[in-house]
Amino acid sequence: MITLEGRGLHGGAPARITLVRAPGEVAFEKEGRRLPLSAAVPSGARRSTELSWGPHTVRTTEHLLSAFGGLGIHEGVTIVIEGDEVPLLDGRATAFVDALRELAVAPSPSLLEVVEDAALTHERTTMVFAVAAETRVSVTIDFGDSRISDLAAWWGDPDDYASRVACARTFGFAHEMEALAARGLASHVSPESVVILADDTIHSAGDPFWKAEPASHKLLDLVGDLFVHGGPPRGRVHAIFPGHAATHVLVARALEEGVLAVRPPRSHTSP
Repeated sequence: MITLEGRGLHGGAPARITLVRAPGEVAFEKEGRRLPLSAAVPSGARRSTELSWGPHTVRTTEHLLSAFGGLGIHEGVTIVIEGDEVPLLDGRATAFVDALRELAVAPSPSLLEVVEDAALTHERTTMVFAVAAETRVSVTIDFGDSRISDLAAWWGDPDDYASRVACARTFGFAHEMEALAARGLASHVSPESVVILADDTIHSAGDPFWKAEPASHKLLDLVGDLFVHGGPPRGRVHAIFPGHAATHVLVARALEEGVLAVRPPRSHTSP
């Protein structure tokens, strides 16, 4: 087992998870209760992905679950969580990737597949699905800022995910940080774990900022949100202006309308 602890991004409270090798699908365990991911009800209403199982909730799951999706680990791990929020750690998925690799759980096939070409829209977000033999997940963003690339893509390779997607930090705009600070939030966030985009400069401590980092972080989030539903799927998914809430709405629609299909899990898992 491997334990990771820090503070939650939004609530700021101490947060702790322990990754444990265990048979069966990926699940959370909270207050002694096992909460299978397939039974979770996702929400993106509070600018992160929150999972609910009746009275039990876990917030800010996207970076952790992105590491699972990027490495292709769909079974064999239980996440024991203390508190209501997954720790922010390095503001990306790298620490979770390192922990999962240390845990040495074998990858397993995605449970999701694109079975029909379609483009679905919810508010300002569009998701384009295409049948394909391989996995490809990509995003388009547009903040009207020439310092930022508009496109990021990943072709399903775990090593490529670990080296090029997992390392993209959480980002925000200076005016957002000022509003959070005024409410007494975000003061606990390490400067190394977030990129701040201001009108006249880009603030980034630690690793140098790169032009595709914001789009790559949106891609990181999308991989995590797709994992909630059993993905990332076999096939191609392109999200234009993605957001947590819209992703969950559109994936649910894609499942209802037969654009996506869930494949049965393997009958036996050896952790």
